[in-house]
Amino acid sequence: MRRVEYLAFRLHTENYGLEIARVREILKIPPITEVPRAPGHILGIVSVRGTVVTVVDLRRRLRLPEQPIQGSSRILLVEWQRERVGLLVDEVLQVIRLAPEEIEQAPTIASGSESDAVCGVGRPDDRIVVLLNLDVL
Repeated sequence: MRRVEYLAFRLHTENYGLEIARVREILKIPPITEVPRAPGHILGIVSVRGTVVTVVDLRRRLRLPEQPIQGSSRILLVEWQRERVGLLVDEVLQVIRLAPEEIEQAPTIASGSESDAVCGVGRPDDRIVVLLNLDVL
């Protein structure tokens, strides 16, 4: 039975996960430069070892209540369409390993890009982790 590893993180009061193979690095929050006229979910840009990286606020992207950046907040540096992008999360939790039978199809409660970003629900140890599709985000 092949298990897939996911990086679990917290947004608002819920646990989310991304396939760990897509996560390149976990960063403490560096200074973020705002970009004028950027879409609302774009927090700004940061420099990572001389490379400019766009930072997406996942709370805004998923239409969750906003919250100021905390000491536990992190940026997940991910690969997206041959580009590095930073995803702001409230807290990184742990790596979880899920077998296919531990992943349920995402409920189709609503339509729209926010619900399309959910690719499934993992249930490790009777907890719920909403699995996100990075390509849709």
